[in-house]
Amino acid sequence: MDMSTLIQRPSINSPSTLSAGQIQSLLEMTNRDEIDALSREARWMTLLHCGCTVYFRGIIEFSNICNCDCQYCGIRRSNGDVARYQLTQGEILRQARWCADRGFGSVVLQSGERRDPRFVDFVADVVRAIKRETRSAILPDGLGITLCVGEQSRESYRRFFDAGAHRYLLRIETSSPRLFQRWHPAGQTFDNRRHCLDHLRAIGFQVGTGVMIGAPWQTTADLAADVAFFREMDVDMIGMGPYIPHHAAPLAAVGVDSPAVRLRRTLLAIAAVRLVLRDVNIAATTALQTLAPLGRERGLAFGANVIMPQVTPASCRKNYTLYDAKPCDDETDSGYQKALESRIRGLGRTVGRHQWGDSPRVFHRKALLRSA
Repeated sequence: MDMSTLIQRPSINSPSTLSAGQIQSLLEMTNRDEIDALSREARWMTLLHCGCTVYFRGIIEFSNICNCDCQYCGIRRSNGDVARYQLTQGEILRQARWCADRGFGSVVLQSGERRDPRFVDFVADVVRAIKRETRSAILPDGLGITLCVGEQSRESYRRFFDAGAHRYLLRIETSSPRLFQRWHPAGQTFDNRRHCLDHLRAIGFQVGTGVMIGAPWQTTADLAADVAFFREMDVDMIGMGPYIPHHAAPLAAVGVDSPAVRLRRTLLAIAAVRLVLRDVNIAATTALQTLAPLGRERGLAFGANVIMPQVTPASCRKNYTLYDAKPCDDETDSGYQKALESRIRGLGRTVGRHQWGDSPRVFHRKALLRSA
């Protein structure tokens, strides 16, 4: 493999020219020296375009009630063994204030997928309350809010945006309509997911998406097409992680690669996205932590710049199980936080405090529009 062709140090403003085939070559690396070289280049690209700061987003999983029946998910509608819950507005606000007090600049509100008016009203009200309750001299506009509540109508997205949410994460899960159909029931379609991403962009959200890595029937060519899809969609943030089966989900019956292979491929995908998209925010997800004790830190070493500590109340955390063996550490414990921050500093990075930490791509896009 000609590494000098695949890994280059372009000028800061030049666009990525890596083809889908070249991206696939990155994803298929197995040689340790080549992987280390890719990691170094991804870190260099991160520092060049995003700086050395790692941003925390406190993730509040406020409900595991879901009307969808995705074939891979542990909280799917058909799983009758899940203890369902929904936090009250007061419980969510308490966790959001904890984040603000600890210097987290943003929170992520994540839940199972519902579209009923009561749910939409609840989410909009919670967003307004968080913005109102977390304003301070340091954060005059309150915490930054990312929503991750699935496919909604354009009108609902508009309500969430008007309430004060400014980032939205909607994982496409795969850019392949063929795989999307195999992983989802007939009522869920790739086209609708794609249209939702278009609606979010048109409304003004910073748009995030992502994919599962190593799920059944997925090839490295599929993953390379996913990275090209991110580039085509001009997304602002990426949240992708390794596929981990849930015992109660139908896809658990289908064999997959070993955890070590899925971990390696995820790290390579993070690096490939950093080389191709450069100035986007990339999360080192909790699923990485499931496959390796320091999985998130390894994600940072391959180009990620966001970590989402779990701040869901301990009484509910174990019931938000999208996959088996999800870590349920008490990440609100001060000792845990100090150890995590120490490991981040050990990577030569710093922790951004009291900042929203928006993707640099957002500012670059706005500058281009102003100059046009």
